[in-house]
Amino acid sequence: MPTRNEAWPEGTPNWIDLGVDDIEAAKTFYTELFGWEYETGGEESGGYVLAQKDGSSVAGFGPKQDSQQPTVWTTYFASDDVDATAAKVTAAGGQILAPVMDVMDSGRMTVAADSVGSVFGVWQAGNHKGVGRFNEDGTLCWNELHTRDYEQSRHFYATVFGFSYNDIGGEGFVYSTIKRASDGQDVGGVHHDTQLPEGAPNYWMTWFASNDVDASLAKAQELGSTVLMPAEDSPFGRMAVVQGAQGEVFGLISLPAEPAEPAEGEAATVETANEEVSTQRDSGEAS
Repeated sequence: MPTRNEAWPEGTPNWIDLGVDDIEAAKTFYTELFGWEYETGGEESGGYVLAQKDGSSVAGFGPKQDSQQPTVWTTYFASDDVDATAAKVTAAGGQILAPVMDVMDSGRMTVAADSVGSVFGVWQAGNHKGVGRFNEDGTLCWNELHTRDYEQSRHFYATVFGFSYNDIGGEGFVYSTIKRASDGQDVGGVHHDTQLPEGAPNYWMTWFASNDVDASLAKAQELGSTVLMPAEDSPFGRMAVVQGAQGEVFGLISLPAEPAEPAEGEAATVETANEEVSTQRDSGEAS
């Protein structure tokens, strides 16, 4: 079982959290779907909740600061010095949305938008190291940027975090994995999403691992979710995308025993899947 109890290397997606209108409803939803349990902080935490699986932190929930704020999963990247990272964000054309702040003794953070508007967070670990259990059923396994501004997006994150990229797309499908600066490890993906509706923002997508995507999808529907992409096989595993009961979009994917590069031409399967998601996530179509 993949676990970690120390700070993640710079640039690694190290945390996810969800701002919601109804925290109790969110807790029930994800307990039923993934088996999560919860630890609620004291009054000073502002109602923030740590979701756990088998005793390790996997995600966070917090009350929205503004009722007009969309319900989304936010991807956070590890930083050894969040103040320095924030300075790089602005120098690269991004915007700081929430000023750098200490979160008690848990860590130090900021929330930002990149140079083309995708929102992300930065987390400098204190006592809270980030995701402690991952790449297994009901936990985070992948973070993926959907952007209509592919090269500009890649340049921004290369400037801020030192990322390099590995192009793995095929004909009509532009996609690259993100390589961490410290060791070249793949830690995420960038998809040139040409199906984003006009006016829809570029966004970071959160994927959760599932041992049985079809069963997870059925459970999500039972709990009030909308299916944006039905379960289908891909070179990367069986996958589906849903919109949760409070509006958050996330993916479900079965992890192969051994990660494999897609064979030539296989990427078209993933491109078709992404087209469905981009179209349906804004139209509200259900399957």
